[in-house]
Amino acid sequence: MKLATLKDGTRDGRLIVVKRDSSAYALATSVALTLQNALDDWQRAEPQLRAVAEQLEAGTVQSRPLDVNQLLAPLPRAYEWVDGSAFLNHVILVRKARNAEPPPTLKTDPLVYQGGSGEFLAPTADIPLADEAWGLDFESEVCAILGDTPQGTKAAEAGQHIRLVMLCNDVSLRNLIPDELAKGFGFFQSKPATAFSPFAVTPDELGAAWKEGRLHLRVRSTLNGQLVGDTDAGEMHFSFPELIQHISKTRGFTAGTILGSGTVSNEDRSRGISCLAERRMIETIDEGKPKTPFMKPGDTIQIEALDASGHSLFGRISQKVVKR
Repeated sequence: MKLATLKDGTRDGRLIVVKRDSSAYALATSVALTLQNALDDWQRAEPQLRAVAEQLEAGTVQSRPLDVNQLLAPLPRAYEWVDGSAFLNHVILVRKARNAEPPPTLKTDPLVYQGGSGEFLAPTADIPLADEAWGLDFESEVCAILGDTPQGTKAAEAGQHIRLVMLCNDVSLRNLIPDELAKGFGFFQSKPATAFSPFAVTPDELGAAWKEGRLHLRVRSTLNGQLVGDTDAGEMHFSFPELIQHISKTRGFTAGTILGSGTVSNEDRSRGISCLAERRMIETIDEGKPKTPFMKPGDTIQIEALDASGHSLFGRISQKVVKR
């Protein structure tokens, strides 16, 4: 099942069910007005939404052509946005970029931070940039939307709390990060609004591509029309259930919490990058200094994941940097 949120002039939009080929949609407001409403009452809403999806595929419900430009993020705002860093190659490279060593618990204790969730960018929304010196970077990631998740949830049980899967562009301002982290209190100004893919899909919709709590697909990043990354998302060191076990150690999470994988990253350099910080670090290792600039107004980034038939399962994040 594939869900999305249609712009309607309100902050939270209207919930729609999207056809598998992404060509059309049906309103789901008879089941739940918004995706958050559906998540809050998932036991009731989920089978009814599946019924709408079946009718949409069969052509027995009123449908309309889909225009991705009319969509908000699947959750235009959320109770919590928790981002991990489950791809260890990324952790190692970006730590090197700021002359920091990886933590000694790198392979046993996931890194996470809590980002702003009051306003997310639509999949085709511009990325505003007030100052090029801040070092704007894209980060291509996989995300899970959780249902109510109790404190103390173990990895073996955590999969049942994953309601939907989607992609994101976790925008970063790289040149602001070192000074913020030096204060010992974490990210804040260096993490502006995140953008999400047009569609959020149930794990069963992914078939064999969803196993062991990981998305086994390539995540493609296209910068200014050039494919710069075709990275394997299945190489997550920590699975989503393992991340859930980590974050729920001391508190529970409400339905609508979004959990990110961190930047998709592979040791195999031939697969490219999912953020510019990695390319710059590789240049530093190979050539002594970085030469690739961060993003500037006019630059574009597209992020998507294709299935075996070339279909864009989550739709495409397609954004342009604009001067604010």
